[in-house]
Amino acid sequence: MSAAPGRLRALTAGLAALTIALFAASTAIGYAPLDLVAAFGDWAAGRESVARIVLVELRLPRALVGALVGFSLGIVGAAMQGLLRNPLADPGIIGISAAAALGAVLSFYSGLAGAFALALPLGGIGGAFLATFAVYALAGRGTGTMGLILAGVALSSLCGALTALALNLAPNPYAALEIVFWLMGSLADRSWEHVALAAPLMALGWAVTLGAAPALDALTLGEETAESLGFRLSALRLKIVAGAALAVGSAVAVSGSIGFVGLVAPHLMRPLVGHRPGRLLVVSGLAGAALVLAADTAVRLLPIRPELKLGVVTALLGAPFLLLLILRLRRSA
Repeated sequence: MSAAPGRLRALTAGLAALTIALFAASTAIGYAPLDLVAAFGDWAAGRESVARIVLVELRLPRALVGALVGFSLGIVGAAMQGLLRNPLADPGIIGISAAAALGAVLSFYSGLAGAFALALPLGGIGGAFLATFAVYALAGRGTGTMGLILAGVALSSLCGALTALALNLAPNPYAALEIVFWLMGSLADRSWEHVALAAPLMALGWAVTLGAAPALDALTLGEETAESLGFRLSALRLKIVAGAALAVGSAVAVSGSIGFVGLVAPHLMRPLVGHRPGRLLVVSGLAGAALVLAADTAVRLLPIRPELKLGVVTALLGAPFLLLLILRLRRSA
C-alpha cells in the first residue's frame, strides 16, 4: 500500500527538521566550547575573531559536507535498490565508490595531493567518471541488470586491487599511513573549497536520479510491463549510473569511503513510504544526511583520541544491520 501524499509530505518535513537540528548540533559541538552567538555576531559584523574562524572555517563546512555526503549516499542507495530490485544493493555495487577512492589514492601516490589542495577530490571525481565509462564499456549498452552488476563487481575488484598495489608501492610508511587514514573516511578539516567543488556535481546527480523516479515505480511491475508503459530500461540504467557517478563520486572524493549509509537509509524509510521506489528517493537522502551528521557528531563526543574515523563508525553500526537484514530475508524466504 502506498503512502498518502499528506503522510509523505509530513514524513519529508519531519526528516528535514531532524536534519536541520542535527546540522545545528554538528555546528555547535566540537572539541572546544564555542560561543555560537558571539561567533555569528562577529561573522555578521565582519570582525575577525577566533570564534568566527572556528565557526566559519571549520564547523560550518564540516557539517555542510556531512549533510551533502549523507544525502548523496541515501538517495543513490535507494535508486540502486530500486533499479536492481535487490534490498542488499548499495552505491558501491557498480564500482563507482571504489574507482573514486582509487582516483584519490593515485593523487596521493603521485604527489599531486601535496602540490595543490583540490587534487585529492579532483582525483576522486575523475575516477568516478572513468568508472562510469568503464562499466558501460564492460557491460555494453544493451546489457541487462545482471550484466551491469557483474561489470560493477569486476570494476570494484580491479580498483581494490590497484589501491592495494598503490599502498604496497607507497614511497614511505607515512604516505601509506596517510592513504589508509583517508580510505577510512572522515569529515575533519573540510573547507568551503570542498563544498564548492562537490556540491554542484552532487546536485546534478540528485536531479538526474530524481528524474528516474517514475521509471523506478514502473519497474516494480516487472521489466516487460515497464517497457510496455513507455519506460526504456537502458535509459533508466544510464540515468541511475550517471547520477551515482556524479553524487557518490563527488561524495567519496571529499570524504573518503563511508559505507553502509546507502544501504541502511532506504531500509529505514521503505516501510514508511509504502515500498514505492520513486517516493523513497528524497526521504532516503534526508535519512542519509541525518545518519552522517549524527555519526560525525558522535565521533566528536566520544572520549577517544585520536578521533575515530567516520567510515569506521558507520561500518560498526552498519555491519550488524546488514547481518540482521540477511537473517530477516532468510526467515521470510
